[in-house]
Amino acid sequence: MVPTFKLNDGHSIPAIGIGCFIGKPGGGDQVREMVEHALKIGYRHIDTAFMYENEQYVGQAIRNSGVPREELYVVTKLFGTYHGNVEEGLDKSLKALGLDYVDLYLMHWPQGYDPATGRPLGSNEHPTFVDTWKAMEKLPATGKVRSIGISNFSVKNLDVLLPQVTTVPAVNQVWSSFHVQISSMILSRVLLKMEINPFYPQPAVREYCKKKGIHITAYSTFGLGNADLLSHPVLQTIAARTGYTTAQVITGWVIKKGYSSIPRSFNHDRLAQNLKYAEITSEDEAKIDVMYKAPGVHRTSWGHFCADGMILGWTYEQLGFNIRDGGSVIED
Repeated sequence: MVPTFKLNDGHSIPAIGIGCFIGKPGGGDQVREMVEHALKIGYRHIDTAFMYENEQYVGQAIRNSGVPREELYVVTKLFGTYHGNVEEGLDKSLKALGLDYVDLYLMHWPQGYDPATGRPLGSNEHPTFVDTWKAMEKLPATGKVRSIGISNFSVKNLDVLLPQVTTVPAVNQVWSSFHVQISSMILSRVLLKMEINPFYPQPAVREYCKKKGIHITAYSTFGLGNADLLSHPVLQTIAARTGYTTAQVITGWVIKKGYSSIPRSFNHDRLAQNLKYAEITSEDEAKIDVMYKAPGVHRTSWGHFCADGMILGWTYEQLGFNIRDGGSVIED
């Protein structure tokens, strides 16, 4: 049985879900089949986004599954060209999904884009992420959204956002950088969603969200299949003792910290494995907590997209990301 976590708005989110980003926009029938099988074996939390360009296939999988809508927890995300027209962006996602509402709607990135040209908007250029969030605050009253949250927000940008708004995000989903095309026009690409794994644990953001009552959804928890991570002696020792895989130990670590996790796999066996997790001890947790301190491992899994000092049109400084090109963390 997958546990749930209570959000600051009273709604609950399943601790394990299925992520629908495949490393590039699209996925089509491959994503549809993955989600169909995931729902068949017990997943109920589905995470997609307008930017992923596969919402219609996720919606088809939901309809094909026969699982009642009220049993599902569906997450999608606002695309940057709709930062100035939030409800229109939501309506496009709902139409693609074939749903009347989503359980959680996230601002995918703090930066918006000019809808006519795709140009990244500056951090002080209207609509700012504060403007966009204020528009999102109105969405739950429409019945189209149960909870609202953010994704890829650093402590720096949370410190800008929270003093100016009425609603504290229910969720923060933190960060993986990737490069996509914005629509077909241009481009090279309450909770917080973010990348968290033992080699990239983001302790500052985690502690900040804990103090503010913002739930974290972790993604890239297995480091995109990082062999050095999954074969790490600390994880192997815990796995051998508990009878679980090292990936299931990582999921146990994430859940013990009170975060939800959204791994993705097209492999049916791995999908089933990802729905289970090891019950780890506080001693295990403490050992995993310091794995990132070993030389050379403290880095984002998405470093191959960190180049020229920018991600999706904003500098690392604007985003509040303390990293170098290639994704390694600049230690304090």
